[in-house]
Amino acid sequence: NFNFFPFLLFSPPHPQEKADPQKTAFLLRKAWTLYSVTPLYGFRRARLRDYARLLGAFIAAEKQKGLAVEVGVELDIKVALSSLPDIRGSELDQAALLVQLSSRSRASSRNSEDKPVWSGWFCSVFGDDLFENVPEHFTCLPLFLSHGAESYTSLVGSWFQKTFDCCFRRLAISPLNLSWMVAMWAGCKLDRATSAVELVFSVPRLAQPLDISYAIHPEDAQALWDTVQKTPGEITQEEVDIFMDCLYAHFHRHFKIHLSAAKLVKVSTAVASAHCDGIVKILNSQYLPGVLMLLTELAISQIQ
Repeated sequence: NFNFFPFLLFSPPHPQEKADPQKTAFLLRKAWTLYSVTPLYGFRRARLRDYARLLGAFIAAEKQKGLAVEVGVELDIKVALSSLPDIRGSELDQAALLVQLSSRSRASSRNSEDKPVWSGWFCSVFGDDLFENVPEHFTCLPLFLSHGAESYTSLVGSWFQKTFDCCFRRLAISPLNLSWMVAMWAGCKLDRATSAVELVFSVPRLAQPLDISYAIHPEDAQALWDTVQKTPGEITQEEVDIFMDCLYAHFHRHFKIHLSAAKLVKVSTAVASAHCDGIVKILNSQYLPGVLMLLTELAISQIQ
């Protein structure tokens, strides 16, 4: 479970820490699949254009069942690598790295626009824990998020693993961490919270799968959290437990069902949604750094 929570999560970051909403808008409202990534060896930010060409050639070769493709030839899949300097938590963090794949059909004209088919990005937001014992020539970007066909995720991951001697692992989210997320996100102050706070539970040991969805008005969820939280900007396991127990007690009073016996598999709020399979959707740019901080912490804990 999470180890620390700066005040950043509960309040808008300072202007110098704030990501440009226009530059980060494409990150919002997409379902991102989470991975943890060990440090990259020999990665050079100045060589992004070379890496894009090499990755493009690798993808083309794999799609042609291993036939070699000359580097630099115009391919069906176009690869772009770029830095996202706005997405980091502290000066120690590396700037995020964006990988984009787009396609152009052979029949289309050279002037036609490329169609985005897949995107993924590496980032570290307040990932200071990982920097203490990392040797020189290693780049720490422990959190990787992908959106698009899993086949492309596999190809991109394979190339990075072979090129930079790193390892990708799917990042699941435990019910305990989901309960932390819903408690924190329900307590975030928003200009307008139109989305209900929703918890989805899976009931075990049944012949047929059964999910229970529990929706709470955002103002009610925030009011409950405000009564539970003792110190603004800080959060403890005890407070999360009390918050969840109150929700369980309310549900049992109305429906005579003990939700504590079911498995929490998904939480949704106006800030973000998260699924136990490691699928996250970030909905609010104001709290983007806070959400990424939590996910970076999860990724680091899996690596360590």
